Order: sequence, then structure tokens, then C-alpha cells
Amino acid sequence: MRKTVVICFVIFFGITFVAISGWSRQVLSPPARAACKFADGKIIAVAYSSPRMRGRKIFGDLVPFDEVWRTGADNATSFVTKADLVVGGKNVPAGSYTLFTLPTQNMWTLIVSKQTVEFGIPYPGDQFDFARVEMKVSKLPSPLENFTISFDQSSTSCRMKLDWETTRASIDLSEKK
Repeated sequence: MRKTVVICFVIFFGITFVAISGWSRQVLSPPARAACKFADGKIIAVAYSSPRMRGRKIFGDLVPFDEVWRTGADNATSFVTKADLVVGGKNVPAGSYTLFTLPTQNMWTLIVSKQTVEFGIPYPGDQFDFARVEMKVSKLPSPLENFTISFDQSSTSCRMKLDWETTRASIDLSEKK
């Protein structure tokens, strides 16, 4: 009886060790940030997780077409603006939001969600959408390993760029006057 208990104990802890080892090897995508500052000092800030290609086909495979994507990995992509904005013709007041995107083969849609502070999956639903706006899509000259959000800044607007694999989706954000 005692031998059976010891064997069960060893098997249990062996399985637990293997499970924990496999779990700890799962790598989270590194956190990243991007910001843009208007001439009056008001800032747009984006915080996201930056997944890697690692030899995978991204758009149309890892990130399926025609499905809402959390626009990054792990934690939801936060979008905080200190300025009232015009995004693709839609007014977005200063505040905190979560960004999602809807990529298709021919176009992308940026989704500005009122739902914040979530892990990133699942998409909370269109009842939380503040705005949906079409993005401009173009080809990058060469594949980009790391998913990246960046801004091109001018005195009156910020162009937000989402780059990964060979795709760039971009949109102009201007301060509402």
C-alpha cells in the first residue's frame, strides 16, 4: 500500500512538473508603445503586444481574413487620446479605448471600441464599437518580422501605421478643432 502511494505521488508530481514546464515555455509577445504629439502638446498613445512572424503566414492564416483581430497579441491594444480626434471622418472624443481591426483581402477596418481593460480575446461585440472606419492598405517593400504600430507626425495630424508581414494598414488621425 505504501509503495503504491509513493508511486502515485511520484507520477503526480512528474506530470505536474512536465505541465508547468510546457506552460512556462509559452512566450508572451513583448509589450510595445507608440505615441504622437500634436502641436498643442496633446498626445495619442497606443500600448500593444508585438507578436513575431516566426516563419508563419500571417494575414489570411494566423490572422484570418473577415474576422475581427485584436490588433496585436496577448493584452488588448489600448488607445488613449488627450485630444478630441477626427478618425476617418468620425469624431472620437478624448478618452481611453481598445483598438481592433477587421482585415479582409481588399481592405481593413479600424474598430475603436469603448470596452477597455481586457485581455484581447474575445472581441466584445459591435455593441461596444464607438467607431468603425476604413483604413488604407498597402504593401511593404519587404517582410517585417515584428508587428509594429507607429505614427508619422505632422503639425496637424498623425498617421497611424500598422505593419506586419508584407502589409501596412494606415489611417490619418487629426485633432478636432
